[in-house]
Amino acid sequence: MHDTFSIYIILLLVILFLIMLAQKLKVSYPIVLVLGGLALSFFPWLPEIKIDPDLIFVIFLPPLLYEAAWHTSWKEFWKWRRVISSFAFLIVILTSCVIAFVSSSLIPGFTLALGFLLGGIISPPDAVSATSIMKQIKVPRRLVTIIEGESLLNDAASLIVFRFAMAAVDSGEFVFKDAVFSFFVVIVMGIATGIAIAMVFYAIHRWLPVTANINTLFTLIAPYIMYIAAEQMHFSGVLSVVSGGLFLSIRSHRIFDHRSRLRTENVWSALSFGLNGIVFMLIGLELPVIIAELGDTSLSEAIKYGLIITGVLIIVRLLSTLGASAFTVVISRFITTADNRPGWRGPLIFGWAGMRGVVSLAAALSIPVYLTNGQAFPQRNLILFITFIVILVTLVFQGLTLPALVKWLKVEDRDETIPKERQESIIQKKLAVAALKVLDGKYADAVNKDEILQSIKLKHSGNARLFEGRLAEHSIDRPITDEEYRKIIAEVVLAQRELLHQLNRKQEIDEEVIRKYNAILDLEEENFSVRFSKNAD
Repeated sequence: MHDTFSIYIILLLVILFLIMLAQKLKVSYPIVLVLGGLALSFFPWLPEIKIDPDLIFVIFLPPLLYEAAWHTSWKEFWKWRRVISSFAFLIVILTSCVIAFVSSSLIPGFTLALGFLLGGIISPPDAVSATSIMKQIKVPRRLVTIIEGESLLNDAASLIVFRFAMAAVDSGEFVFKDAVFSFFVVIVMGIATGIAIAMVFYAIHRWLPVTANINTLFTLIAPYIMYIAAEQMHFSGVLSVVSGGLFLSIRSHRIFDHRSRLRTENVWSALSFGLNGIVFMLIGLELPVIIAELGDTSLSEAIKYGLIITGVLIIVRLLSTLGASAFTVVISRFITTADNRPGWRGPLIFGWAGMRGVVSLAAALSIPVYLTNGQAFPQRNLILFITFIVILVTLVFQGLTLPALVKWLKVEDRDETIPKERQESIIQKKLAVAALKVLDGKYADAVNKDEILQSIKLKHSGNARLFEGRLAEHSIDRPITDEEYRKIIAEVVLAQRELLHQLNRKQEIDEEVIRKYNAILDLEEENFSVRFSKNAD
C-alpha cells in the first residue's frame, strides 16, 4: 500500500515538472504529458497501470465538464449555436458513419457495428488540448468559443452513438427507428435532468444559510449528482452536467457572494488543472498494456490501421469545417447568421484543432471483455490500440503544428468592433459612475458625515476621471506605460507586505489580523493586475 501510494506521489511530482517544462518550451502541456507518460511507461520500476474506465467517466469527467460549462459564455454560446450544434451532433454522426464504412472495409473481420463503435469512440475532439494551445497564440475569440462549445456537446453525441453501437454488437441487430427515438430521448431527458438538479442547488445556494466553504463543497458535489442521476436513468450524463453547469453559471451572481466566488474559483482552477494533468499522463502510461493485449493482430498491422483511420478522421473534419463554411454563405441569404462570410482560414484552423483525448480513451476502455452470451468481445484489443494511435497522432502532430498554421494563415478577428482596451475603459468608467450615483443620491448625507465613505467616493471620482480621460482621443497616451505602472504598484505592495511581516514579529499584534491584511493586499494586487493587463487574445 505504501509503495503504491509513493509511486502515485512521484507521478504527481513528475506531472508538475512536465507542465513546468511545457510552459518553458511554450508547448501545450497535454502534448508533453502524453509523451512523458509514454516515456515513463517503459521504465522497469514502474508497475503496470491499468485505467479503470469508471475512474474517468465517474470521477474525472463530471468535474471537468462542469468546470468547462461554468466558464462558458452563454451569450457567445447562443451566438454561435448553429455551428456548435452542427459540429456537436451532425458532424459527430457523419464522422462515425465514415469511420464505420472505412474500418469495416479496411480491417478483416471488422463488422459495420464494430465500425460504428470505433467511430463513436474517436469522433469527439478534446477541447482541453485545443484551448491550451490557443491560449498561447493569437486566434480569433470566435474560434475558441466554437471549439469550447462544441466540446461541451460532442462528448454526449459520441457516447450516445457508442451506446447504440455497443447494443448492436451485443445483440447482433440494429433497429434504426428505435435508435433515432432513443437518441432524442437520451438528449432531451439528459438536459432536463441536469436543469432539474441545478434548480435544487440554486435553491440551496440562494435561500439556505450557506458559507463560502459550504458553497464551494456544493459546487464539487453538484456535477457528480447530475451525472450519476442521469446515467442511472439511462439518459446522457454529459448533457446533464453541461446543462446544469450552464444553468447555475448564468445565475452565479445571484447565489454567490464575493467570498464564495473567490474561493470557488480558486478551488476549481486548481482542481481542473490537476485532473487534466493526471488524465493526460495516464493516456501515455497505458500504451504498454494496450500493446500487450493486441493478441493475434501484429503490431505493424495495427499501426497501419491506426494511421489510415487517423488520416481519414482528419480529412473528414477538415472537409466538414470547410463545407460548413460554404453552407453558411448559402444559408445566410435566407436566415440571419452570426457570420455570413466565414471564409476558409478560420474553418481550416477549426478543423485542424480536432485533437482527440480523454473521452475517447475512456470510451474504448469501457468496452467489456465479454459479450452477454459469454463470448469474447470481437476486436476489443484492436479498437483500443487504434484509439490510442488516433489520440497520439492528433495530439502530437496536429497539436505541435497548430501554432504554425495559425501564424501562417494570419486570421483576423472580426468579432470585436471596439478594441479590448477601450471596452475595459468604458466598463470601468461606467462602474465608477454607477457607484457615484448611489453615494451622491441615496447616501449623500452619510457621505458628508463619514470619512471612510468620503475616501470611497474620492476613489470612484478618480476612476471616473481617469477612464474618461482614457476614452478621450487626446488623452489616450499616458505619461507612463502600463508596464511601469505595474512595476510601481508591485513595489508599493511589496513594501506593505514587508511591513506586515515586521509587525507580525510583535507579540501585541495578532497573526490572524496580519493574514487578513495580507489577503486584502492579494485582492488589491489582483485588481491592479487585471485592470492593466494586456492579453494577447
